[in-house]
Amino acid sequence: MLFNSLSFIVFLVIVLALYYSKIFNWTNKKRMLLLASYVFYGLWNPPLVVLLWISTIVDWTAGNKLAVETNQRKRKLWLMLSLFVNLGFLAFFKYRDFLLDNFTAAVNSYGYGYEAQPMDIILPMGISFYTFQTMSYTIDMYKRKTERARTFLDFALYVTFFPQLVAGPIVRAQDLITQFYEEKKASVNQFLWGVFLLTIGLFQKVVLADTLLADTSDKVFGSQKILNTLDAWTGTLAFSGQIFFDFAGYSTCAIGIALMLGIILPDNFKYPYASIGFSDLWRRWHITLSTWLRDYLYIPLGGNRFGIARMYAALMITMLLGGLWHGAAWTFVIWGALHGLYLIIERMLRSKIHIKINAFNGIILALLTYIMVNFTWVFFRAREFSVAKNMLSSMLFLNDEGEKIIATFDVFKVFVLISFLFISHWLMRNTSLKAVSLKISPVVLGIFWALMLFLIVISQGSGEQFIYFQF
Repeated sequence: MLFNSLSFIVFLVIVLALYYSKIFNWTNKKRMLLLASYVFYGLWNPPLVVLLWISTIVDWTAGNKLAVETNQRKRKLWLMLSLFVNLGFLAFFKYRDFLLDNFTAAVNSYGYGYEAQPMDIILPMGISFYTFQTMSYTIDMYKRKTERARTFLDFALYVTFFPQLVAGPIVRAQDLITQFYEEKKASVNQFLWGVFLLTIGLFQKVVLADTLLADTSDKVFGSQKILNTLDAWTGTLAFSGQIFFDFAGYSTCAIGIALMLGIILPDNFKYPYASIGFSDLWRRWHITLSTWLRDYLYIPLGGNRFGIARMYAALMITMLLGGLWHGAAWTFVIWGALHGLYLIIERMLRSKIHIKINAFNGIILALLTYIMVNFTWVFFRAREFSVAKNMLSSMLFLNDEGEKIIATFDVFKVFVLISFLFISHWLMRNTSLKAVSLKISPVVLGIFWALMLFLIVISQGSGEQFIYFQF
């Protein structure tokens, strides 16, 4: 079920009506939310709900054992069971074909005629998200950084809470399970703000990402032609805007829906295209994933505790695996490698060059960061290295006779929209939407809200799924 569908609006109205009815106590309301979450997920492919059940039961059992077990060897075995099941599902459903194709290519490079049998495995929606979320519980239990969930119902709802189940934010146990212990009810202001956030999220997805940017991005990256520089940049900028509005739109919807239930979810984006450098970027883009990778991968690999070389190695390994988390393809690995390289170079430069950031050089550095990010987006979006190679050569002015396939109006539209996106991120980088809304007249805010709703309704979107559902 998609947030940007009429069926979801009907689903949400029913859930809210039951949630705020007086016929259920808090325990039964949680049961209702759990059932609603299974329905929400199961409508894509009902048998895949079994994976959620298995992960829930395994990690609930492992967490309970880790809470009371004192034998370190047995504790490690329970942790390994959780990691084996969760990463095993992830490897089988997401990386089987990738690993098998590469194995086949390696074997056949020695003259063998090996052919792997395709299995046509369906990739479960959001498996990377809920796998990382439930793994964080058992890892934290092993490290004794969190307490075990009080009841199986609380834990099951933590794993499957429908607003953020499919594409995050990835929430830690201590930040979400504890909210289920006592009855939650949104205040009037919270509920209205939640509806407003849902509207903004849908506006970002339906109007900005799908209606205004997706066609241009798809046309450029779907072309096998060598394009001129302007078209290559137009397509890349369009995708940079599309993926932000698409993913930030989902996160904003999820936060808004949860707030309508009185549940608080963490921010996942903080105006990332105004980042000054790549360390700043990863503090602003997909925040819950970057902090997950930091806490459960970068720091265990040594972090910055064992010298410069070890730190650089940890950075690169973290970003390589972060790239592979996004997709089972070498293009995603290159995307991660570029971000790892950017972070390493940035740390090298910062150790030698000290710049006092002000309004003038800050926006220049933010623009430079954004330009460099766009080179990485080429590998993220391109499905083949040949397309990425052609795009990069055109963007670097190496294809003088490249073809033009994008209409002048579409070029103008993309550049205006992306300019607005960058400037708005720069102006908002040290504040929040909530803080700004408090300074705006309720009348003006109401007109803006109505305009967004109107544009959502009239947009000719095709109900496209969110980009990060595939991850």
